[in-house]
Amino acid sequence: MKSLLIVCSYHHNNTEKIAQVFAKILDSEIKKPKQINPEDLQEYSLIGFGSGIYAGEHHENLLNLADRLPQVTNRFAFIFSTCGIPEFGMNVEFVAKNHSKLKEKLQSKGYIIVDEFSCVGFNTNSFLKYFGGINKGRPNIEDFNRAEEFACNLKRKISSL
Repeated sequence: MKSLLIVCSYHHNNTEKIAQVFAKILDSEIKKPKQINPEDLQEYSLIGFGSGIYAGEHHENLLNLADRLPQVTNRFAFIFSTCGIPEFGMNVEFVAKNHSKLKEKLQSKGYIIVDEFSCVGFNTNSFLKYFGGINKGRPNIEDFNRAEEFACNLKRKISSL
């Protein structure tokens, strides 16, 4: 299985840290959206699309890439993110809402979304920088362990499809 991770991560590299865990398990390359030629994605059987969550959705560069993707058939994808809200606010409905715009775009291009992952990330955006931010130290070892388990499950799931 040839896989690729496409990641936008820049403030504290929260999402990049999670992508590194996925890459080890899935034996994937990690690239930024601007490094991608959409036609070259045909050679991958699994593509992970991830970024931090900004105003309730993935980074605009990732969403713009999704708009430029060609139609595909039998291509598997997964979506992942880190989010700077406090952990008590993270739930299935919240994550689904944050992922919905990217998910819709990918599905409209023919991608089969196999699974989704999200975890809390360190956040110093806006006024939070004046207070030292929130979620300091996140993602942490528990988040990395969850990411590793997710990637292992994803690998098993894809091999059985």
